[in-house]
Amino acid sequence: MKVLYVASEALPFMASGGLGDVAGSLPQALRKRLIGCRVVMPLYDGIKQELKDTMTFITSISVPVAWRRQYCGIFEAKYKGVIYYLIDNQYYFKRDGIYGYYDDAERFAFFSRAVLEMIPYIDFKPDIIHCNDWQTALTPLYYSSMYANSPGYENIKTVFTIHNIQYQGTYGKELINEVLGIPQSATSLIEYDGDVNFMKGAIETANRVTTVSPSYASEILDPWYSYGLDTILNERSWKLSGILNGIDTELYNPETDKDIFVNYSADDFRKKTDNKRALQELMNLPQRADVPLIGMVSRLVSHKGLDLVRAVLDEFLGGTDVQMVVLGSGEWQYEQFFKDMAAKYPDKFALKLGFVPSLSKKIYAGTDMFLMPSKSEPCGLSQMIALRYGSVPIVRETGGLRDTIKDSGDGEGNGFTFANYNAHDMLYTIRRALEGYKNRDGWNILVKRAMECDNSWGKSANEYIRLYKDLLKE
Repeated sequence: MKVLYVASEALPFMASGGLGDVAGSLPQALRKRLIGCRVVMPLYDGIKQELKDTMTFITSISVPVAWRRQYCGIFEAKYKGVIYYLIDNQYYFKRDGIYGYYDDAERFAFFSRAVLEMIPYIDFKPDIIHCNDWQTALTPLYYSSMYANSPGYENIKTVFTIHNIQYQGTYGKELINEVLGIPQSATSLIEYDGDVNFMKGAIETANRVTTVSPSYASEILDPWYSYGLDTILNERSWKLSGILNGIDTELYNPETDKDIFVNYSADDFRKKTDNKRALQELMNLPQRADVPLIGMVSRLVSHKGLDLVRAVLDEFLGGTDVQMVVLGSGEWQYEQFFKDMAAKYPDKFALKLGFVPSLSKKIYAGTDMFLMPSKSEPCGLSQMIALRYGSVPIVRETGGLRDTIKDSGDGEGNGFTFANYNAHDMLYTIRRALEGYKNRDGWNILVKRAMECDNSWGKSANEYIRLYKDLLKE
């Protein structure tokens, strides 16, 4: 079986979030299970030079973009046994960052078409083309409407994964003729609610649609979560399923991680207290072993539940013997609020704006608890990483948080959860965790149970393989 994994970002070359992690890890896990999997992504200017130096030039072709044609260079690189194809066009990709440009629709329409145009020029005829998020959503549409019956393209199946339904690739209808270049007969597949919607086109045309957790697959059938796509998803629910993401357990391993202060394991995590002390020192908090330390590593945006935090944090810090460390950046209102809290409670609250990967690992390793009160969370990786490092998650029951964290109130769970999107429900749950922390023997049992949770890519890869095999039987 041959799988071509199509993504707008992938580690180690370029990543801005969870998609980059998945596109870097899942293909490796598939290859370990003897599935031929290769990755294709854009050749961004921001890729480190040492990685560019490993690439070899295959050929150049021209790719149709509506009524015109654009240069497309095809490069190949190999990383940890996986072959990557990188699509070069300096007009579209020689820019800072990955997203956020006025012509993103055209940039990723070009990329989606180039994926198909390159197939005759590589030594890899895929059985499955697996696309991800709106930036690659046109590939299934192009395949079904323009390539499926062409020589060399027969019998390819397409899978489309929704990592976050909030971002759909919605643009005006003028794109159909100016950018997309699809046949008139296919325009109804991409039109939605008076606009062009890339994600809707993939939902219509892909053979299977997946999301990154089982709970999220059911949630997006509800208008509360779907950002307007619930109608089409309910009509196509027979092709929808959820497969939980995993994490890279080599990258996130407290036994070997060079980014944390002191290494430790699930069998002996006594040195986790050394990481706590060093983190307190680094963040200018009093170095106290007895005080519970709560961490957050998050984009500072509303759907991460920060309005709940803002509603009760002053009350909580003012009346509780606790410390808290926050790392992240985002909306000004939340950045300013956390700055105010850091100024008001310098012995209890520490803030680092921005995203520092090495510091995030120090927070996972040095905190006792990890807070994720998300309004929505398609999968979430942070709670799985927190488990790995023995920072007990406190989460709201939504999406992948519900699928990975079970409340320890029954003596068998791996964290603390609350269901309602309510600030005081969150606060009550945090206080339950603080009460649990006082029972040191019981808390150590919980930490060990958390660290022993298996969130590696193995289980997820096996589920994808089952999906692929079922698809190829049809």
